[in-house]
Amino acid sequence: MADLTKTPELQEPPATADGKQHLGWALVLISIAQLMVVLDSTIANIALPYIGKDLSINQANLQWIVTGYALAFGGLLLLGGRLGDLYGRRRIFMTGVAVFAIASLLGGLAQNEALLLGARGLQGLGAALASPAALALITTTFPAGPARNRAFAVYAAMSGAGAAVGLILGGWLTGQDFSFLATDVHGWRLTFLINVPIGLGAAFLAPRFLPESKSHPGELDIPGAFSGTAGLLALVYGLTRAGNQQYGWGDTWTITSLVAGVAFLVVFGIIESRVKHPLLPFRIFANQTRAASFLAMMLMPAAMFSMFFFLSLFIQNVMGYSPLKAGFAFLPFSFGLVISATIVSSLVNRIDARYIAGVGTLMASFALWGFSRLSVPDDANAVLGSFASGQHLGSDVSYWTQILPYIVIMALGLGAVFVPLTLTAVHHVKAEDSGIGSGVLNTMQQVGGALGLASLSTVAAHFGTNHAEQIGPGIAKGLTEASQANPALSGQLMDKLGVGSFDAVIGRVIEFGSFPDGATHAFFLGTFMMLGASLVTWLFLNVKHTELATDGPEAAVHVG
Repeated sequence: MADLTKTPELQEPPATADGKQHLGWALVLISIAQLMVVLDSTIANIALPYIGKDLSINQANLQWIVTGYALAFGGLLLLGGRLGDLYGRRRIFMTGVAVFAIASLLGGLAQNEALLLGARGLQGLGAALASPAALALITTTFPAGPARNRAFAVYAAMSGAGAAVGLILGGWLTGQDFSFLATDVHGWRLTFLINVPIGLGAAFLAPRFLPESKSHPGELDIPGAFSGTAGLLALVYGLTRAGNQQYGWGDTWTITSLVAGVAFLVVFGIIESRVKHPLLPFRIFANQTRAASFLAMMLMPAAMFSMFFFLSLFIQNVMGYSPLKAGFAFLPFSFGLVISATIVSSLVNRIDARYIAGVGTLMASFALWGFSRLSVPDDANAVLGSFASGQHLGSDVSYWTQILPYIVIMALGLGAVFVPLTLTAVHHVKAEDSGIGSGVLNTMQQVGGALGLASLSTVAAHFGTNHAEQIGPGIAKGLTEASQANPALSGQLMDKLGVGSFDAVIGRVIEFGSFPDGATHAFFLGTFMMLGASLVTWLFLNVKHTELATDGPEAAVHVG
């Protein structure tokens, strides 16, 4: 029987001014490392076309630059979190950021596809080691109350704003070409190389500013580690493949991966219920508020992906923004999230987390609904006219009145959610379980994001295909007649779109015309996902703000 009434053995913060300064530097170190890990999930996205051209990677394999990172990161998070508990969180944090830096160096210097994809997987491993250790170090280093609330506000801001910063940084670096020691350096390589000094610097400074936790070597649950990691890898791979329109949910490997993932996780559950030192102690889920936080944190990224993924494509492909301009279009999101998280870090001392996070999820739901109302003229004649004139379908969409207000509302809402849910997710977790508790929270976010993107992509593909069937005949007829009247037009269009046949030109134009309808339906589904997170928050997040300010024992809970 596992008793959860044991008081967490949290490290007391130093009372001296020097000790407080060390806490400040510890937070800076952890936050920079977390920002590096999070922004790398989006910073490479904008560089994909340039990488493919430079290394001769075909479109199908190009997807693995993103998928490989997400797969390793999501699949290894539980193991990374538990390793921190067993072998020391500072040690695992240092190992993680160092591995991430070395992998970034390999990726930045890669001369072929195999080395780059291997480097991305190694980056995912480093992130899976560093991210849960960083969150656990905040929990065990900062005392409950205002100090920890502020620390989590900074951590949440880095986690939430990282994706937007990645878009901006990726757009800027990708467009730059530098010369170093008489050697031309393509801009996309800098999206990897920028991590090297940051990661190595964090690993070097960690012993000075971060405390080490007790280690428990020899207690690693090997069967659980294998089955749990295999299950998460298969599940994340299956969900990622399902979200790719090239494969979808009916693909053989998608189904096989999802079934295998569920089977491995069932085996994992059986193993964990019987071993003396489980990789994932089930006592982590015994607290209702903590379980609700985990569930809400899985649903929320699922919805948030619709904003970053589909809105970035809408702004570029429909409104005609350049990658860098699209990145700056999300800059208000970063500012709004930081402002919101800062305010909420003070509010959680006076208002229960349920009300703050509940209102935040409703604000985010409203923002997604606002995005679903975006409308462009997308009938066959409008698409042909837009294509012929060189204008984009969404040239009349106003960023300032139709997009920016909802980006700001989304940022303020998510800032109000991240801080309290992160606090409640790790509150009262025993010191020896803080690493795996952080790992579960990060895993929920990764699996939720993969599930959300797969679901939203499926919905977008469905409604996009339906709209393509409506406008397809008219577009095909118009382009065919135009090419017959001007025989040189076919070649010009093929060169312009980078395709090898006139049929491919027709398909690409139809795709441009059908995307807005699919994207707005994805936003609409994201609204209901966020409302699901809101429902969980309002019904089950019962912890009081006075309790969050303590590290005392929670009510007795026994897990058999």
